[in-house]
Amino acid sequence: MTNNTLIFATNNQHKVEEIHSIIGDRFHIITLKEAGIDIDIPEPHDTIEANASEKSQVIYQLTKQNCFADDTGLEVEALNGEPGVKSARYAGDDRDFDANVEKLLTNLKENKNRNARFKTIVSLMWDGKEYLFEGIVQGKIIYERKGKNGFGYDPVFVPEGSDKTFAEMELHEKNSFSHRRKAMDKLTAFLKQQ
Repeated sequence: MTNNTLIFATNNQHKVEEIHSIIGDRFHIITLKEAGIDIDIPEPHDTIEANASEKSQVIYQLTKQNCFADDTGLEVEALNGEPGVKSARYAGDDRDFDANVEKLLTNLKENKNRNARFKTIVSLMWDGKEYLFEGIVQGKIIYERKGKNGFGYDPVFVPEGSDKTFAEMELHEKNSFSHRRKAMDKLTAFLKQQ
């Protein structure tokens, strides 16, 4: 692998597309599958930071290649920060996006406090050293799904400064608000100095 190849500790093609649109062509981003890694990395920790760290360090130990991992959580004020670190498995271990959204809307019911935020932590292993980058976007959870784009909680999350859900936005529009974009911009700025 060349020095500008970075392993992204995911097989989620949506995430890879988002990252490519942010980082551009300077680095060749490959998925776990493309790197020949077929493991399910556990996310046993109770913070987003620790889970991102776990993923990047596991991949680095396996490959000794520069790599990065992200972990993202949706934190809803009225639910004491839930689903948070359990965002992908909120409704069960099978990572069913629709069931997760349904559970979230059910738990919020008619609660007037719809404040929420998406938080992404990117853990980069670069030449054996870890660097962490954070991105946060504030917003609100609406009462019913809107839009067909994106994934996860995108159909019910409206970022501050917009009247559309992430799922109603084109990728370039989502990137102007995105928590993942904010964290990745910090990662990209770091990589450009290397």
